[in-house]
Amino acid sequence: MIRHATVQDIKIIYSLLNSFAEKGLMIGRPLTELYDHLRDFWVFEDDETGEIIGCCALQFCWEKLAEIRSLAVHGDHHKKGVGGLLLKQVISEAKEYGITHIFTLTYQPDFFSKFKFSLIDKKELPLKIWSDCVNCVKFPDCDETAMMKSIEGSFSTCKFC
Repeated sequence: MIRHATVQDIKIIYSLLNSFAEKGLMIGRPLTELYDHLRDFWVFEDDETGEIIGCCALQFCWEKLAEIRSLAVHGDHHKKGVGGLLLKQVISEAKEYGITHIFTLTYQPDFFSKFKFSLIDKKELPLKIWSDCVNCVKFPDCDETAMMKSIEGSFSTCKFC
């Protein structure tokens, strides 16, 4: 079951995200930041056990631009479609808000390619999104891959700048 995250889910989300950060598969996020962005998060809860096995956030950046953040699925549940379902949920939410383009900074470009995200140069993204990056442990040597998807069709040019 996919649902909005609650305050009670934050420590589980934190643990899930940081388990991947420790392996260098994503950048971890501080607990305080997760509380600040609680309303951005969706979780996948196992119907049988009630366990949170995945999460994903949609952060609005600009009038027509949003970012997919913190997509993670517990290792025991990889290759079962959970990540895809979470991604589809946040894309659906973006559509409801009139977002036309979504991007992600990722270490998993092959996954996002399956959902028609295209590689872009980070320089194509508006400066506003870099405000979070200044506080990142990898700044200014970001090694994540930037990818973009047009919600209305295939990505061609930046319409949000």
